[in-house]
This record gives sequence, structure tokens and C-alpha cells, in this order.
Amino acid sequence: MDSAPLALPDGFSARPIRPDDVVAVAELLAVAEAVDDTGLHESPEDLTGLWVSELVDLEQDTRLVSTADGTVVGYATTIAPPTFRDAYGVHLQGRVLPEWRGRGIGRALLAWQLARGAELHADRHPESPARLTATVYTTMPSLEALVRRAGLEAVRWFFHMERPLTDLPPRRSLDGIDLVPFSWDRDEEVRLAHNAAFTEHYGSSERDVASWQVMFTGMRTFRPDLSVLAVEDGEVLGYALAYVSEATAAASGSRESYFGQIGVLPAARGRGVSKAVIIEAMHAAAAQDCQTSGLEVDSENVTGALGLYESLGFATARTQVSWSRRLAPLS
Repeated sequence: MDSAPLALPDGFSARPIRPDDVVAVAELLAVAEAVDDTGLHESPEDLTGLWVSELVDLEQDTRLVSTADGTVVGYATTIAPPTFRDAYGVHLQGRVLPEWRGRGIGRALLAWQLARGAELHADRHPESPARLTATVYTTMPSLEALVRRAGLEAVRWFFHMERPLTDLPPRRSLDGIDLVPFSWDRDEEVRLAHNAAFTEHYGSSERDVASWQVMFTGMRTFRPDLSVLAVEDGEVLGYALAYVSEATAAASGSRESYFGQIGVLPAARGRGVSKAVIIEAMHAAAAQDCQTSGLEVDSENVTGALGLYESLGFATARTQVSWSRRLAPLS
């Protein structure tokens, strides 16, 4: 299926992103970050790991906007991982250079993303509902206004929480449970544990092998040595997977161990496993030249995770909002 057209203001052109565009996009994001304050910094290698993968069709699912002299001023991606539970999830990401905002570029990119998202839904899973979602930090009022005007609705709030790696709580021991670093021979077991742990979570899905490798343990920022598994009788009961962005460390002057996934099998909850693996992971990070630890929590998390993280000294640093358009099944 041909992708939807992109109607830009006069003087701008668009084309699909190519692998060698990652340098220009990383530079664009670095400039935009000074205004948008998301706390995120992406290197060209980080972008390559996500975009040059099985999950993205660069020709159909991405657009790069340039001026007549070739200056890159914006981009957009429309990415839909193959697995889902309640609704087929299509993720809309992009940015426009601050000095070029207010000229209709962002509006055109978002219209293209919504049209492309509808195409993906119709092409791949017309039998199911779909959810087209743009993530907007509360520090990005212009983007919030843009998605609101396009008719998207704010449906979920997520807190990015941080704590310094000082005054750490003492390591905890759990009867019959070993806390061990992640090892690659357990990668598949951890994937299956993650799928089981997140069955009740908003927007979660059964992560297939390809998605797991691209979005989780295959990311170049993944740090197996800082990740912790809780193992009982040879079985993984819980985990905290850690990521360190060297691009963020270079930009901020502080290295953070970010716990991208924290989970416990439903049958093992109530035994203090989450607290134990997080504390162990914080100690591991502090011993490896990390100054802070971070994580994200759904404000409506059904497991009471927010209270747990606050009890461990984490505090909200930023808030992001999922703005979505829901599409009904087509068949």
C-alpha cells in the first residue's frame, strides 16, 4: 500500500528517511532538546538501532522535511510493533526545529502520521481496534496544542522518576531467591517473564522475539551487567533491565542507569521481589560510575508501583502524556 501524501507549506520538501540521515536527525534533536526539555538524547547509533530494523519500513513509515537548500528542519515516524493486546498500537514520533515551528510543518507531519497510521491499521489488523499515539512531555506546549487541534485525546500520564545513587538502602536477601546479573542464556526466559508480568498493563503486548531484540535487550544502550534477575529454583521470577545512554551522559554530565523494564511474575508478587531487584540494580549502577537511576511509571499502574518507587527515594522529574486517536475495527 502506498503511503499517504504529505502536504507541506511552499518552500519545503519531504522524502523517506535514509540510514545515513541519522546524523542530521540526531543534530536536530539536540537543538530541539534545549527548548523541549525531555531529558532524552539520541545518538546516530541509537537511531540506527531502532530505524534500521525489522520493525520499520523506512520508505513507507518515515518522512524527513528539508528546505530548498537542504537544511533538515523536521522528521516524523509512524512505527507499529507487530504484537498487541487490546488495540493495535501505532506510535507517532517526530520533531521540528524550534526556529521553524509555527509554519505548518508540524501540522503537515502529524496529518501524514495519522493517515499512515490508519493505513497500517487497515492493511495489517482491520479486524481489531487501533490506537494511534503521540507521546508529549508537559514541557512541550506547542506539540500539545498541535495534537489537541488534530483531535487527539490525552488518555494516559506517565511519570519519569529519578533518584541520586547516594544513601542507598541496604541490599535485601529473599528466602530461596538469588539476585543475579542478567545473562544471555536467560534472554528468552526473561522475555517470556516480561510477557507474563505485563498482562494487565495499559498498552502492553506479548513481545515477540524481533520486537524484544529491537526495543529491549538488543538496544545498544542495554547494560546486562547492571540488570538484575531474581531466580528461584532455576526460574526467573522478576527482573530489572538497565540501560545507560552515553549520549545523555555526554550532554548532561551525569550517567544514569535507567530501569526500562521492571517486572515480577504474578504468582511471585507480595514477596518483596521488586524492591529487592531495584535495590540490587541501584547498587550495581553506583559501583559502575553511574550517578543517578531512573525509571518510568504509569500513573494508573495496577500493581502499586508508584508507591514502591517513592518509598525507594525516586521522585518525579518529568511527566509525559499519551495523546491518542482510537480507530474502530474495519471488519
